[in-house]
Amino acid sequence: MEDSRQTILADMSTLPGYTGARISGCWALRTDGGGSGEDSLDRLLPAVSTSRRKSSTLGKTEPPLLRTGTRTIYTAGRPPWYNEHGAQFKEAFVIGLCGGSASGKTSVANKIIEALDVPWVVLLSMDSFYKVLSPEEQALAARNDYNFDHPGAFDFELLVTTLQKLKQGKSVKIPVYDFTTHGRQKDWKNVYGASVIIFEGILSFADNELLQLMDMKIFVDTDSDIRLVRRLRRDITERGRDIEGVIKQYNKFVKPAFEQYIEPTMRLADIVVPRGGGNMVAIDLIVQHVHSQLEEREISVRALLAMAHQSQPLPQTLSVLESTPQVRGLHTIIRNRDTSRDEFIFYSKRLMRLLIEYALSFLPSKACFIRTPQGQEYEGRRFSGKGITGVSVLRAGETMEPALRAVCKDVRIGKILIQTNLDSGEPELHYLRLPRDISEDHVILMDSTVSTGAAAMMAVRVLLDHDVQEDKVLLVSLLMAELGVHSVAYAFPRVKIITTAVDKSLDDLLHVIPGIGDFGDRYFGTDGISSWSDKEQQEPHSCSPEV
Repeated sequence: MEDSRQTILADMSTLPGYTGARISGCWALRTDGGGSGEDSLDRLLPAVSTSRRKSSTLGKTEPPLLRTGTRTIYTAGRPPWYNEHGAQFKEAFVIGLCGGSASGKTSVANKIIEALDVPWVVLLSMDSFYKVLSPEEQALAARNDYNFDHPGAFDFELLVTTLQKLKQGKSVKIPVYDFTTHGRQKDWKNVYGASVIIFEGILSFADNELLQLMDMKIFVDTDSDIRLVRRLRRDITERGRDIEGVIKQYNKFVKPAFEQYIEPTMRLADIVVPRGGGNMVAIDLIVQHVHSQLEEREISVRALLAMAHQSQPLPQTLSVLESTPQVRGLHTIIRNRDTSRDEFIFYSKRLMRLLIEYALSFLPSKACFIRTPQGQEYEGRRFSGKGITGVSVLRAGETMEPALRAVCKDVRIGKILIQTNLDSGEPELHYLRLPRDISEDHVILMDSTVSTGAAAMMAVRVLLDHDVQEDKVLLVSLLMAELGVHSVAYAFPRVKIITTAVDKSLDDLLHVIPGIGDFGDRYFGTDGISSWSDKEQQEPHSCSPEV
């Protein structure tokens, strides 16, 4: 075993598709930062600082992110993780990291994250899943007589369930363990959207169900004397323990547990990494394999949507606002290319208000009886759901929020940022902020226009991954193309689709025809067309705006 500390033990024949390929334009995140309790992605902070050095085999790039006082928005997005049916197409790639206490597992994990340079990497620590100690066990821990290195000290049931959901792309809550009080903190971390999961812990290989979830298993092998020195430094400086207690615990529990439970699992590893994070040869081999596996899982959702659903009747889940003279007149104004920005905003808001009020009529209600001021009984209706949450697809969908707030008192608002990758043409998830317990609510998902339906499908998939029930999602849009309606309805047949108009076709650039133009650019004045200046005098419309 001493020889194994001098060389990397890796049977590369077990690594299918092994190449040196690299995914460009992306980067990595981790999940141990702070943030708002309502933010899933606000909790994800860069794995290392912007001045970090990458491994010699990978080029150095700056992390693509924008920061404000309360938000961190990543400009490297998460590509589709589902197919045209709306079902999960690919699972997250799970790397299991095992090794003795203070062997350098976290350092290896950080080096892998830094060198991977791909979006949305989650570092999951086994330490978060220690069991809550009883008062008797608390007393033992205070005397350094509790064995934290025994398999019985961990909540494997919760750990397996959490890792399964995270691998499947679901939103999960991670407990936060306090090593000073030996208990879990009140607030748990929300984690969502992993492309790669690095799971590290002393007993990562001790459970068969956990092993089945791992796509790659790595054992970090470090000399026992080095591990002891590291543990002394960590427990004394970070966890407030005295040197005698640390040594007592090491000799009584840590060393025997390593020999009985941890070291024997080295044979299960695909790769053994001696010397921990300093072994860049081993880390480069790991990174290259992960890149090859991620490339094999790529999918072109938008292209599949463009070829599907030809000449099919519109689905029954679609509801279109009645085309009254008022609605038709509003469309005439906002579709007109010569409409000034002021008028475009004003009449768009009128149409949004009508659309939102129409959408609310599809929420569940039940009969109720009240007394009028004249003392008479009146049979009315009352919303019968748990709550209502509005979620806007940034940026254009955000324009519909005032209309929702105006007609739905105290409504909660969430946001999802989805943008198209100009190189691949695929939608990418960049940011989300969803209220707590959104799974219990009816959700009004707001987007201004829907063309192919790719972005709308991604937004719905995000909601479903956060346990929102499909039949409680109402997709609300001012204008949709038939292709977008079919795409969403085919993938999510229980989602209610509500719009003011459906246009027949798309052009070669996938713009809705006859369409409305780029709604966000026209609304926010970012298209650069001087004729939309607020100060410019506009010619009268052929149709009167007073509708």
